[in-house]
Amino acid sequence: MARDFTRSDRVGRQMQRELADLLRSAVKDPRLGAVTVQEVRVSRDLSYAKVYFTLFDDSDRKEQTRLLNESASFLRREIGHRMKLRVTPELRFQFDDSVEQGARLTDLIQKAVADDGQAQE
Repeated sequence: MARDFTRSDRVGRQMQRELADLLRSAVKDPRLGAVTVQEVRVSRDLSYAKVYFTLFDDSDRKEQTRLLNESASFLRREIGHRMKLRVTPELRFQFDDSVEQGARLTDLIQKAVADDGQAQE
């Protein structure tokens, strides 16, 4: 019988919750206040984790990614203490543009439907 979720999936979900809490409460840099952790994908051997994030405001994505990657060792250490993992994955932050892509596609679909409705009149 196959399991629905692997250990790396469960660790990723827990890391997402812990990172969100750490960014909200423990990180003192106000420039990182607009960050939302969307997903954490952990490798099978738990050696690294890709952390996908979005921003509330129109902050510079590259700057936010740089700041998060500079904070990665602190965040990794804190996650290791909170989760009591034997091996704490190395954190790699990456901006998640899927929300923006979805909004763009929705706009295109609405525009196409509106244009089609006008063409039929």
